[in-house]
Amino acid sequence: MILDLFIMNGYGLYVWSAFAFTLFNFLVLYKVTSKQFIKEHDKFAKKYKSLDSDQIILAHKQSTNRTFVRTVAHKI
Repeated sequence: MILDLFIMNGYGLYVWSAFAFTLFNFLVLYKVTSKQFIKEHDKFAKKYKSLDSDQIILAHKQSTNRTFVRTVAHKI
């Protein structure tokens, strides 16, 4: 019964290899995206540290930066 699940009438090799290939690619994509996010986060944090008070107030008003500024401000 369990062996039939893996064999799948002769298509098991194709199905399971495609599944493994897809899972592997998702993991690689996750790692690359995560690494890029951390890199961009660090660049933003470095830039945010160098802002003066007027620029910080302006950054808080921009909706695109609002969420990101909150997370960086807590880590700084």
